[in-house]
Amino acid sequence: MNKKERFFSPDFIFGVATSAPQIEGAAHEDGKGDSIWDAFARRQNVIADGTTPEEACDFYHRYKEDIGIAREMGVDSLRFSFSWSRIFPEGYGKINQKGLDFYSRMLEELHKNDIMPNATIYHWDLPQALEEAGGWTNRETVKRYGEYAELLFRKFGDQIPMWSTVNEPIATYVGYADGIFAPGHQSEAMGRQANHNILLAHGTGVQAFRAQNLKNSKIGIVVDIWNHHPYRKDHPEDCALAELNNEKTYRSYLNPVFKGCYTDFLMDYMRKNNCMPEIWPGDMELINAPIDYFGLNCYNMVIDCADSAFVAENQKKQKKGGNFQDNDREYYPKAVYDAVHILKNDYQAEVPIYITENGMKGRYERIAEDGYIHDTDRIAYIKGFLYWISRAIEEGNDIRGYYVWSLTDNWEWNSGFSSRYGLTHIDYDTQKRTVKDSGYWYKELIKNRKLVLTEEGSYE
Repeated sequence: MNKKERFFSPDFIFGVATSAPQIEGAAHEDGKGDSIWDAFARRQNVIADGTTPEEACDFYHRYKEDIGIAREMGVDSLRFSFSWSRIFPEGYGKINQKGLDFYSRMLEELHKNDIMPNATIYHWDLPQALEEAGGWTNRETVKRYGEYAELLFRKFGDQIPMWSTVNEPIATYVGYADGIFAPGHQSEAMGRQANHNILLAHGTGVQAFRAQNLKNSKIGIVVDIWNHHPYRKDHPEDCALAELNNEKTYRSYLNPVFKGCYTDFLMDYMRKNNCMPEIWPGDMELINAPIDYFGLNCYNMVIDCADSAFVAENQKKQKKGGNFQDNDREYYPKAVYDAVHILKNDYQAEVPIYITENGMKGRYERIAEDGYIHDTDRIAYIKGFLYWISRAIEEGNDIRGYYVWSLTDNWEWNSGFSSRYGLTHIDYDTQKRTVKDSGYWYKELIKNRKLVLTEEGSYE
């Protein structure tokens, strides 16, 4: 068997990622207000298993235990998000001191365990009170975000070396245009306006960060790149569909952030489909404010076909790309390498890159008779992505860190508890934590800074 070893530098950050609405629980405890996900989950038939984030992983009460698990894994950094409605129950105005106190305790625990905090200001959980006033379609929400961000920088700026303004802004578009995420609207016009406004929030956050003059911290944004490819490269319909989807997804963020404009393609699409957002003078300059790093979330590529019947028939015959997360079969770890080259070649991104999320779900993970959880597929998945990350680094790309999604199983948005992404298993009846084989494997990887591969060709 042909073994290959690939090494990561001592200063390369190995971390784990989480988000407040997925792990904290205590959804209405100590003064926290409703978020759009609290409200959305109470509707009928919108969450796969009918659950809500009311308790989630109970991180609010068990944060010391979970940070202890992260410490035992030897991780360098924990990526987390603040809950906006835990700090401002109404979205603005009166501050909930108990919410701020929780994050003070949590940050103290991270520093005590030598784990670097990596904070996300907004990870999809808009206060419901702001949604009732128009949410992300209302430009006033951008102002409220700025007030919220400014408070966080003042309170915690010197304790947090890395800040992200927004995580995966496309989730906001999905929530307003497609309806499968909170707040559950179905309007392309609302989706495009929400898209623009959350980019304004990003720019506003960068502006507020610079005003605090935090010399030992850096600010960035986290965007997911799922590059779309045509199923049939010789079919114009498939090529056009892939191009449209790339324009509507990652390019609608990267172009404003790095180039200060929407593409002509997207502008034409928005005009023709009556979904042009309200854009004020100075908006694009604000969105284009320089950032210190780029957070790349990458899980796979996506294959597009204009003929759904053709896809259904041919999927029985061959595996042809697609979404590994949905069907548990497709595997394209080179997606992360491709995404890095999109950033470098198409956007001339000169800032450091951190892989801020990558991981895979397991639907049927169980504790075996020996007391362990043998999630070998997850180990293989992560290995493949780290292989391609190491290839990109060797070629001179400035990639400085990698975060597994996620430290623990969690409440996975509209999948509820039915999808398990964690390096640590959670029994949701008892909240008992059990580190999976992938968690022990990750510990050894971090300790040795060495990735051991077998049959290198399988990673191609």
